[in-house]
Amino acid sequence: MATWRQFEDEAPDLARIARAQLTATKHHVLATLRADGAPRVSGTEVHIDGDDLTLGSMLGAMKARDLRRDPRYALHSNPGDGSMTAPDVKITGRAVEVDEAALAAHRAERPDLPSEPFHLFRLEIDDVAVAGLNDTRTGMLIRWWRPGQPVRSSTR
Repeated sequence: MATWRQFEDEAPDLARIARAQLTATKHHVLATLRADGAPRVSGTEVHIDGDDLTLGSMLGAMKARDLRRDPRYALHSNPGDGSMTAPDVKITGRAVEVDEAALAAHRAERPDLPSEPFHLFRLEIDDVAVAGLNDTRTGMLIRWWRPGQPVRSSTR
């Protein structure tokens, strides 16, 4: 598992693209696992906070309950308007809930956070994939990174 900072350190070009896609729009798609093992997709917001990629959730929301029970997640950047001018970013890993003390400290640093109780998760990263059109827009270019490994790529 890696932090966002490790991703930036090991794959700076890919991290720059991923950051741009995650900050270009507010809403993205999160996949979690329901108690019966079926997938659940939810709209979500993510933030890059210092070394970490974080995700907030309303208190008791289904996605938070899913992540507390089984921390595995998949995050897909907002796919945009369908023009494919920007690549898709897909991140998988495990979510770790931030405890009350750390949440209080986080609130002090981020005045934009809600004052009412909520869940905050730090997203540990297993892998990042960036998929988009190649430079000539005639095929796909897929690049992916895993902690401790070089960026790999393939075309289709």
